Amino acid sequence: MDIEKNNNQSEHQEPASRINRIALTFAGHAFVGLGIIGAILPLVPTTVFLLLAATCYARSSPRFYHWLMHNRYFGSYIKNYKENQGTPLSAKIFSISILWITILASIFTAKTPWYVNVILILIAVGVSIHLIMIKTLKKN
Repeated sequence: MDIEKNNNQSEHQEPASRINRIALTFAGHAFVGLGIIGAILPLVPTTVFLLLAATCYARSSPRFYHWLMHNRYFGSYIKNYKENQGTPLSAKIFSISILWITILASIFTAKTPWYVNVILILIAVGVSIHLIMIKTLKKN
């Protein structure tokens, strides 16, 4: 019980100075931007950046933290991931599909050396395995 209480307190702990709050808020905005880019580009992570944004906002701006956690696109995704509830099957299928479509399109349209194509395939396999291994969210 005490550990849970300490975790909640540390997540919403205020930084020492106004400069820290401004820097953390700015970093949170940057991480949200990178998370949005990651939702579009297959090799850029989304979850990591959104979790970093949530952490920055939790320490700097209750308003932005609330906005992110209740955002219609990312809010439930972040909450489910943080609480280890899983990722919806539709999100997994969409992510893996977009990943492979863009990787294969890159391989067949870009004139890159064979070893770059091998690296792209290995990355796609690794990301696919990671997404498959994440717990699938069950509908209530």
